Amino acid sequence: MKRQINFGIGFITGRPNVCKIINNYEQFIMEQIKELDIEVSITIYILYDLNYQHTIRTDFYGILPKAYKNMRIKYITPENILEYEKILISRYGMTREQSELFIGNGYAKARNTILYCAMQHHMDYILFWDDDEYPIANVMDKNQLSWIKQKNVLQHIKNIEKANVTWGYRCGIMNPIPYVEYTDEIKEEDYKNFIDALENEVISWSKIQKMRENPGCISYAESDIAKGIAKPKYLEEIGKENFVLGSGICLNLNEIDKIPAFYNPPNARGEDTFFSCALRDKKASVLKIPTYHFHDSFLQFTGLMKERKPKKMPKVSLDDAEIEQRFYKAAIGWTRYKPLLYYITDRKKYREIIDQAKENLRKSVKKMNTEFVTCDFSALIDELNKYDKNVEKHYQEYLQVNDLWDEFKIKIRER
Repeated sequence: MKRQINFGIGFITGRPNVCKIINNYEQFIMEQIKELDIEVSITIYILYDLNYQHTIRTDFYGILPKAYKNMRIKYITPENILEYEKILISRYGMTREQSELFIGNGYAKARNTILYCAMQHHMDYILFWDDDEYPIANVMDKNQLSWIKQKNVLQHIKNIEKANVTWGYRCGIMNPIPYVEYTDEIKEEDYKNFIDALENEVISWSKIQKMRENPGCISYAESDIAKGIAKPKYLEEIGKENFVLGSGICLNLNEIDKIPAFYNPPNARGEDTFFSCALRDKKASVLKIPTYHFHDSFLQFTGLMKERKPKKMPKVSLDDAEIEQRFYKAAIGWTRYKPLLYYITDRKKYREIIDQAKENLRKSVKKMNTEFVTCDFSALIDELNKYDKNVEKHYQEYLQVNDLWDEFKIKIRER
């Protein structure tokens, strides 16, 4: 008899695009697991947030019957979340404040909610997959663009027993940052000051400069990795020099002691950043595996799901309000978690780093507002001041969430 495993795939979404991903890649997922000599039961978790894009429930229920036939589809509704909070209070001894800190909507709470469900359903592994990423890689070789499908689920299953976490690569639009043309109004120095103010583990001026080297500000995949030829490699200095991303990571729930909880400051981003910091504290092993997800930050390449592959990559520029607003929201999210990031990773230089960020914002936001006509980046100054003031409180919440998770893991095993 073949060995059996339960494999979960978690989608945290506020965009109906998630239905297209599941419908278009359901067959591809099933083809991948047929290559294995084990039986794999797939459960898809869909936790949707109606407030993100002012959607309605039916936007997220467009999954085709064939997906239900081959996989278990588990929706996590607002009502489910309220039910889970009651269970954490009545069965596991949390207070209401603790349960609301641990699970719910929002980047980190939603991931914790899926972790909670995966534990309850006896999943062996859970892969997080974002609603703007596709298992395909864009390779540029001698000015020739080619597209290679990525056996993402297969690669994670083949490698996850070797580590606590497996993590793939990302190509495409690495971050929701559009191309900015320098003008008399906004010069390179102005843009540099702004990016320096936002700088974190994924955004820096050197990375922006490298991004601008490509005509479309697109990151291309490496051929050996995209073809699955490259060997997996263990990452060192997790949470210090290397940080995992929230999508494309697979967690080994059979070694749950090594898996921390997710946390981000209220209404901020950084859930994967602080997850990485906690991985470091737990001395967890992270294996980087040869598979890509194409990141489509602005949903400009949805045709890839229908095998419509462009022959060249267009430049992501400031040509509509949606792109501006996507960048604006990301900038706010980055600003809100920057204080906690440096409070954890570089406390000795914390005050110097945050004060310099405030100064860089003061020098650049008015210039940026002339280019991004639908945005008011001066709001970032207030946000940085607010989250700087509350950084110790957020640090205590970060510790508390992981303590709650550690206690919950013990209690659920006892049951």
